[in-house]
Amino acid sequence: MKTSLKITILSDKNSWINTYNIKLKEKLEKLNHSVSLIHSFNYIVKGDILFLLSFSEILSKKELSLNKNNIVVHASDLPHGKGMSPMSWQILEGKNEITLSLFEALEKLDAGNIYLKLKINLKGNELVYDWRNILGNKTVDICIKFIKNYPICLENHIKQTNIKDDVFYRRRNPNDSEIDINQTIKEQFNLLRIVDNEEYPAFFKINKTKYIIKIYKIDK
Repeated sequence: MKTSLKITILSDKNSWINTYNIKLKEKLEKLNHSVSLIHSFNYIVKGDILFLLSFSEILSKKELSLNKNNIVVHASDLPHGKGMSPMSWQILEGKNEITLSLFEALEKLDAGNIYLKLKINLKGNELVYDWRNILGNKTVDICIKFIKNYPICLENHIKQTNIKDDVFYRRRNPNDSEIDINQTIKEQFNLLRIVDNEEYPAFFKINKTKYIIKIYKIDK
């Protein structure tokens, strides 16, 4: 029987990923591990593994030293596509195959050794709630695979190298949801796929007046 691990899952308090973090916690506990969910680096305690899943702050060396491994899941084929909101940016670029990378967190953003990768395949018709569901479940899957193969999976790591002129995604903000009234809906469909109807809905402006658009998919 494998040794029980002390695992902490850290995420932003209001992140959409928290529903899936609860699912991850339940699955890890069924594997006889001790698991805590937290939303602030102030609550990090000594343990074996800290999962950083949709946490927007970078931890200090002291905070990272509390656990043997600090693990991030990032929706890009690292070392390509570092930065923020990688899934949204790649969908906006028209990509339907996204790579999920599980790697070691360092003080430098998205720079640690890569332990696992997993492919996500989209049909191209998913709206934000659809692809978040896929991403959330795949995040649970890759974390469970890591734990089941821990610590052996640490040995077969891929060391990241710097890529000259590679894209570094910035954090998206509500202004990024603006629709260009001079382009067709079809031309901007990928933008509509990544807007959030409540948090950052699509909008357009005419004659200095702002109008909001909400999009829903009707499944047959």
